[in-house]
This record gives sequence, structure tokens and C-alpha cells, in this order.
Amino acid sequence: MNIIIQENISLKEHNTFGVDAVAKYYANIENEKQIAELFEKEDVLTVPMLILGGGSNILFTRNFPGLILQIQIEGIKVKKAGTDIFVTAGGGVVWNDLVKFCVSHDFAGIENLSLIPGTVGAAPVQNIGAYGVELMDVFESCRAYDLLENKIVEFDKEACEFSYRDSFFKREGKGRYIITEVTLKLSTIPTLNISYGAVQSELQQREILRPTIQDVSKVISEIRVSKLPDPSTIGNSGSFFKNPIIEYEQFENLQSAFSDIVYYPIQSDKIKLAAGWLIEQCGWKGLKVGNTGTWKNQALVLVNNGNATGREVYDFSETIIKSVYEKFGVLIEREVNII
Repeated sequence: MNIIIQENISLKEHNTFGVDAVAKYYANIENEKQIAELFEKEDVLTVPMLILGGGSNILFTRNFPGLILQIQIEGIKVKKAGTDIFVTAGGGVVWNDLVKFCVSHDFAGIENLSLIPGTVGAAPVQNIGAYGVELMDVFESCRAYDLLENKIVEFDKEACEFSYRDSFFKREGKGRYIITEVTLKLSTIPTLNISYGAVQSELQQREILRPTIQDVSKVISEIRVSKLPDPSTIGNSGSFFKNPIIEYEQFENLQSAFSDIVYYPIQSDKIKLAAGWLIEQCGWKGLKVGNTGTWKNQALVLVNNGNATGREVYDFSETIIKSVYEKFGVLIEREVNII
């Protein structure tokens, strides 16, 4: 099927925040050949281009003056090699559909990433993570279309330069590559990560002493549902801010002043703080400001209470960032992409 480029398309239904913005050009991508077709349309290639997955990690603060490409490449393939399972999924596959597929087939490794919104193609860009597991832990490789060289290229884990909620695709490679498929290395022998307190306590309450990946996936899904609002009923992008990582010396000073501070040791000299706790201590949890605010059950989540503009949400996030820095001396960063 040839690519169809539409003009002046509202993006309100294409971002989970539900903010309205207009793209000058818009097209769905269902296969790699359609991307190649773009190079035959010189008038389109002269405008800015933005790759969009499920629209779950983006905030539009203005109209987009170029071409929005929404990736809808489907398909899941499996290759077995002993206890290793290599699962390849199209960039347009809904991430949680992939998780459910793997969990139902006893392919272990991404059960902790249950119910994260978005698509498979967007997952490496963000190096998505939750409850002690990151995509980089199971990432094998990905295919991507190089818009500069007009060809398909392969990336292994090292080339992706993964770090906490970050990758090569968010930095040097931003805007140059369209991830068309991702391959994960999973296993038939589970190595469960249930170190996060909420997961442990929930399993204990259910008297699950020997949890399976199905148990872990179910518990984490229910925890997420209890904390996070459904984007279909209230606009949001999940966690709006990253958990900040600070030096141990700074952490010691903070802990002496705030003994109940929530933290996660990650290295001998680095500590990850819970951004949600920091924001809540500043009085923002559940607060409504105009058409936006924070979610009542999780201060990390900013919401659109009905008619918020992207600029209104952005300005509100700026106020929160300044408030946290003034109280704790810690700079929290946005996790979502700002357009």
C-alpha cells in the first residue's frame, strides 16, 4: 500500500495527554517500504519531521509545522535457542500487547514492564523501565530506517548507548532514525525481580510464596492501575518526571534533614531518589491548577483535567521543578518529550 500524506490533521486523538495541536502533514507507516517512498516527495522532506508511536510520552505545546509519521508496523516473531527466546516485534505493536504475549508463552524478562503505555518502536528511545527492570536488560537489537542515508540499519545494545530513561535515539540520533522493529532476548528460565517494596508486599498479602512471571505481571499491572489514571478518561502521559540520581554525599545531607526520604541505592556513590515523594512533600499531590494538576494517587503524574493546553501543562511542570529545587536542592527532569 502506498503512503498517504494528509494535511492539517488534529493530533488530539494521537497523544495520551489529549491536548490539541495541528500537524501540517500526517501519515501512517505500516511497512519499511512506505518510509522509502518519502524520499520521492521532495516537498515533504523539506519540512521538519517527527516520529510518533502511541503518543504516550509526548507533550505538544504548539502546532507542528512539519510531517508527523505515526508508526503502525505490526507483527511478532519468535526464535528459540535452548532456553533463550528471541522475540521480534514490529515498531507499531502496542508494548503491553507484547508483554501479554510473552507472559502467556512463559517468556520471562519483561513481566515487570507490564502496562507501560506506548509502542514497541518507542521503547528503546526512552529505555523504558519500571520496578527494577529496564528495556536494556533484555534488549538484543533493533532495525531502524536512517532518514539521512536512506537505508535500513541495525543497532545492537552497545550502539544504542542506553542509560536511565535515555538512549542514542534521544540524543545524537534524535529525528534521524525510525525504529521499525525490536528484538528482545528473553528466557524460559525466569529470574524474577521483585525487590521493589510494593511488589513484595502485594505478593506477600496474596500469600504467593513462589511467584511466576504471570503473578508478577498481574500484581504490577494492578499496582499501576491503582496509581495511574487511564488516559482514555483523563489525559496524561504516565510519569512526567524522571527519578533524580544524586551523589551519595548529597544524599547523606538530605537524609539528615529529611529522615523519611524515599530512595533506591544504585551504585556505591549514587542514589536514586523518588521524584514522586519529593513532589508530594512540596504539597503538589492531587492539586488542581487551572485545567491541569497532579494525579490524586501519584504526584509524578500530571493530568489534563479537560481543556488544558500543552503550554499550560508545561508551565505547571516548570513550577513543580522550581518548587522541588527550592526545598531539596535537587533538580528533577521531565521524562516526556516536549514539542
